[in-house]
Amino acid sequence: MGDLVAGLNGLLVLDKPAGMTSHDVVSLVRRATGEKSIGHLGTLDPMATGVLPLLLGRYTRLAQFFGQADKQYTGTIRFGFATDTYDAEGTPSGDTAPLLQNLDQLQALAARFHGEMDQVPPIYSAKKLDGVPAHKLARAGLPVPVKPARIRIHHFALLSLESDTAAFAITVSSGGYVRSVAHELGQLAGCGAHLASLRRVRAGAFSLDQAITVDHLKEASNAGHAALTALLPHPRTLLPEMPSVTIDEQIAGRLRNGMQVNLPEFSHAPLVKVFTDPTELIAIARRVAGTLMQPHVVIG
Repeated sequence: MGDLVAGLNGLLVLDKPAGMTSHDVVSLVRRATGEKSIGHLGTLDPMATGVLPLLLGRYTRLAQFFGQADKQYTGTIRFGFATDTYDAEGTPSGDTAPLLQNLDQLQALAARFHGEMDQVPPIYSAKKLDGVPAHKLARAGLPVPVKPARIRIHHFALLSLESDTAAFAITVSSGGYVRSVAHELGQLAGCGAHLASLRRVRAGAFSLDQAITVDHLKEASNAGHAALTALLPHPRTLLPEMPSVTIDEQIAGRLRNGMQVNLPEFSHAPLVKVFTDPTELIAIARRVAGTLMQPHVVIG
């Protein structure tokens, strides 16, 4: 590894490889960057690949503003049998049965998965039940009282069918499980199904064209701190729904001390990103009344 410097603050968009848990990714990024404080935005199952945004350093304080973003995926669903985990890593459950529908018929069934609906999460999931992940209860043989959650599927389309496996694309709200969609579609088809592969192509504002590979991260780590910093999206591009303002050190000092300040140009913005120079984000300020702003999150 290169000459790492503690205190790497920003957001890193990683293209997660298959076979790694989100926790594994966090550990890898800690080793590569030297930054201890890291949190991922939205868990990806080990078999899944694709966009996994991670907040580093003081930017972990911004996690609350990213939590409800929609997710977009591509992948494949295999028909013929269900599994206990609803994906290819699980144990087959129930009898095997041939797929009798063609692509048009399956597309008609898939059309039911649109708009707001109640979805039952897989028992083998990171869903917390009284603070304990559901998968831990399931693996211990304990009851897993998962409850339906209200989600929204913006788009779900079966794109092709080869033998017993269909390719798909889906856009779903935060908290939605693609595995559950595959499982329920298999029930409708009468033959069972499970998620065979999954790739997240977008998470909120972050897409695959912004994501770096693990190999790219390791190369930057060997090159040093400046190379790692160059991998991070510009701070002003984060949370694009919020306007940005640059302030002087006097006003910055007030915000850092929790004091209210006037920002006349933002009388209608509920939240504002506050910078002291082009890249130094110090706070997210919340409008109290008129042009009066209160520090909501102080970063630096």
